[in-house]
Parts: sequence; C-alpha cells; structure tokens
Amino acid sequence: MLKGFKEFIMRGNVVEMAIGIVIGLAFKAVIDAVVAGLISPLVAAIFGQPNLTSIGNFAIGEGQFSSGIVLQELFNFVAVAAAIYFVIVVPLNKMAERRKAKEDLVVEDGPTEVELLVEIRDALKNQK
Repeated sequence: MLKGFKEFIMRGNVVEMAIGIVIGLAFKAVIDAVVAGLISPLVAAIFGQPNLTSIGNFAIGEGQFSSGIVLQELFNFVAVAAAIYFVIVVPLNKMAERRKAKEDLVVEDGPTEVELLVEIRDALKNQK
C-alpha cells in the first residue's frame, strides 16, 4: 500500500500540480499587493473610498439592494486581470520577443556546413 502511495505522489503531474499551487499562492500575494498598494488608493482618490461597496445602494420596501458589492467584485476582477497582464504577460512577451530575435540572427559571413565538409574531404585527400 505504501509503495502505491509513493508512486502516486511521485508522479510527474502530481508534483507539477503541487508546484503550480505553491507558485500560484505566492503570485497571489504579489497581485494582492499591487491591488492594495496601487489600485485601491487610486479608487480612493477618485471615489473618496477605497472600495465601491457603498455606491449604488438603495432600498425598495424592506429590501436593501447593494449594487456596489457587485461593482466592487467586478472591479477586483478587472484589477487582478490588469495586474497579471502588466506584471506577468507583458514582460514575458517581451522576453520571448528578445529570445526570438536572438534566434533569428543568422550568421552568413562564413562558409556553409556543406562547404566546410567539402574542404575537410579535399584536405584529407591531399594528405594521402
């Protein structure tokens, strides 16, 4: 039974999933810091409050409606998506473009591989 458990734990996809979860949790802290340190103060500067929960509240009879809660969650989603895009996606795309540009550089000054092989063959023939 322990052998089966060990095989299960050591499978590639389980280990990769665990690593992804740990990295995701660490990344969540970074995104939360961007939202709390940069985006929420911007909302506070614009609306006078660090969140939108008090906007659009109204009552009909005994029912209390809080459209601000929905607005806040939509705003949180957009803020997190923007933080992920600008903090992760844009820099990764730039790194990929640089890597591709380096790979696309072709040195055309020297002889081709076939020409070098012909030279080596001819040199070996001349030695004999």
